[in-house]
Amino acid sequence: MSKEFKQNPKKKYTVKDEFINLAHGSGGKAMHELIEGLFLDYLQSPLLKALEDQAVFELSGKTGTSRLAFTTDSYVVSPIIFPGGDIGKLAVAGTVNDLAMSGAKPLYLSVGFILEEGFPIKDLKQILASMRDTATEAGVEIVTGDTKVVQRGGVDKIFINTSGIGIINHNLKLSASRACVGDKVILSGTMGDHGTTILIARGELELESEIQSDVAPLWSLVEKILECSSEIHVMRDPTRGGVATTLNEIACSSNVCIQIKEALLPIREEVKGACEILGLDPLYIGNEGKLIAIVGANQAELLVRQMQQHPLGSQACIIGEVIESPQGMVVMKTAFGGTRIVDMLVGEQLPRIC
Repeated sequence: MSKEFKQNPKKKYTVKDEFINLAHGSGGKAMHELIEGLFLDYLQSPLLKALEDQAVFELSGKTGTSRLAFTTDSYVVSPIIFPGGDIGKLAVAGTVNDLAMSGAKPLYLSVGFILEEGFPIKDLKQILASMRDTATEAGVEIVTGDTKVVQRGGVDKIFINTSGIGIINHNLKLSASRACVGDKVILSGTMGDHGTTILIARGELELESEIQSDVAPLWSLVEKILECSSEIHVMRDPTRGGVATTLNEIACSSNVCIQIKEALLPIREEVKGACEILGLDPLYIGNEGKLIAIVGANQAELLVRQMQQHPLGSQACIIGEVIESPQGMVVMKTAFGGTRIVDMLVGEQLPRIC
């Protein structure tokens, strides 16, 4: 393998663009250039520099030390209501999931609304009901918030920001930098469901489909995973940029190679068909209710069986393994027996899916 591909050494990103473009929010290379080549130059915090989906830190008090996770995210999805969910469900589930990927039990959320003048109250009621119901499902409380209204045209209908805090009640340290050679790569279900749903729901394409977004809060599945295995090294949810970009982030952070097998990748036939028509690769299309877990090989099969007993992990499967080289890269064994590089998303594939 190391003779076939050159290593992908860690590099310092720089921003060469003079203006922000949509690719800077895609989750791919342009966004990494923006974050690592600009934001980290100005916002120099060790916790931020780790580039996890949340910050994990300790707080000491009279009763002892607690390990907490804190995260924030903003949601600008278009359309705001789509098959399987809406922007409110997405906002709560997405923030709960970012906490859960560190192994933290989500506790409290904040929510900030930016509303466009003229936004229908009936749509706001639906979104608020979704947020309430999803928070109840996830076992979290929405405890503080803020509302702003801007003039018509100042924002596209509604944008939502959510922040969350959770507590870590175990000794595991989950991080994208902890993937080890020999580990197995587990995906909790089918790829690309959310991004494909959003693309079709925009009505820009004359496609009819019963595909629904997989948006869901994953803490109950994560809790089961933590109970079953002590050899979990990494958990990530493959949102913007999809499975391919998420695995590239892990490979670069851990300085390993991740090898996946095309024949093992779970994809719904409807998603596969839509992607073939549109010329898209499901590996780069985001989910909002799936997770990637990288775990010790000796516990992987057992963990998959346990995950399959949970409704959110019924299609869990091993899709690959961690190998030594070429470091910092993702490669795929194709159905034809060859091997190809699976690079991080370049440019903008599906704007505003979350």
